[in-house]
Amino acid sequence: MPLSGRTRRTALALLPLVVTGLALSGCGGGDAGGGGSSAEGKPEGTITFQTWNLRANFKDYFDGLVRDFEKENPGVTVKWRDQPAENYAEKLSADAAAGTLPDVVNVSPDLSYPLAKAGLLTNLDKEKAAAKFKAEYTDEAWQGNVLPGLGGAYSFPWYLNTGPLFYNKTLFRDAGLDPEKPPKNYDELFAVADRLARQSGGRTATLAGTPSVEDFGRYGVRLMNDDATRFTYNEPKGVELLTRYKELHDHGGLDPQALTNTPEKSGQKFLEQKVAMNPGSAHDLETFKKNAPTLYRNLGITDAPNNTGRPNMYVMGLAVNDRSAHKAAAVAFAHFVTDRKNQEAFAHQVAVFPSTRGSLDDAYWTKDDGSDEGRVRVASARMLKGAVNYTPVVMTEEMKIVLRNEVARALQGKKSPQKALDDAVEQSNRLLKQG
Repeated sequence: MPLSGRTRRTALALLPLVVTGLALSGCGGGDAGGGGSSAEGKPEGTITFQTWNLRANFKDYFDGLVRDFEKENPGVTVKWRDQPAENYAEKLSADAAAGTLPDVVNVSPDLSYPLAKAGLLTNLDKEKAAAKFKAEYTDEAWQGNVLPGLGGAYSFPWYLNTGPLFYNKTLFRDAGLDPEKPPKNYDELFAVADRLARQSGGRTATLAGTPSVEDFGRYGVRLMNDDATRFTYNEPKGVELLTRYKELHDHGGLDPQALTNTPEKSGQKFLEQKVAMNPGSAHDLETFKKNAPTLYRNLGITDAPNNTGRPNMYVMGLAVNDRSAHKAAAVAFAHFVTDRKNQEAFAHQVAVFPSTRGSLDDAYWTKDDGSDEGRVRVASARMLKGAVNYTPVVMTEEMKIVLRNEVARALQGKKSPQKALDDAVEQSNRLLKQG
């Protein structure tokens, strides 16, 4: 599960520092340490399995998984431990430094990158016992765990997520726009924003936030070079996007507080019907129903506009410690947790989506059952086909802040879009080199 903003900033700043130079350290959370083992052969031994803030709500599910796996593999004992969201990355760092990294560990790509770069995680594309399972997962999910410059995927794909974009059909209708045709690409988005601002006399903005790195990705900007050693979003297409946002800001298409709005404030603006579009989740629908029934009755659900034909997604995976004393058992268990049967069972309990091939064709994710949860589930599942994780795995929270600050300077007219992005890229590339 995601970290809080403050925790994530601290954690991701610490993780690369701790794992640097760990090539000589022994790692392994099983009953023997260091040296690693072959993933071939019969699974056996005691392994540790670590999840991220899941015990409180899903203890019975994971207890059942462990029990079922041990029954199928009588030579294996699985010790499950769960870590809270707070300080999760710091805990990974400490385990890596101490040589006690779990045999199977729940990570997102940005958390797995520094560990894999230090040689602590198994490259599943090169490990024969793991690579044979690749075809069971969607291409998008497997690719989402491929780490740039490291030559392969370092986690079994687990659950995926994405978020719908809500829009206010009444505001669309009042501006003479078709409420059943939300913008699908950025040309349409900027046209809608211009129309809404003009028709309302500047009272109705379309968006409440400034563009993030995901927006640059969806616009079609090349964010980094191929081996992820240099940021490149200051290319002409990136400057074009920021220039269009500057025009949007100047003409009233962005909320007046867009430069300082938090996600919570942006959501409140949408709730108050001061902006026409805002990202959200199924949890928001109950809030709309209770606090803004008029908005709720006229709510549209779509995906975020993009020029690539590929929506954004968030990826979670299970990595295997490359130095596990019982790698065959670790690979077998990581695959077991993420196989189609177990992924689908988990995704029926929580608002996430399975990464196994064919799962999202099931009626549960394709047919709206009339509930609020069903509306968002079906809309979100549809977006995951062909989706990618646009945020570069090497982009730290500090680098995101650099981009956000430079975007703000451009929108305020303190710098040209070109200068702002050049400066953001220069600062971020410097941070990247520092490790």
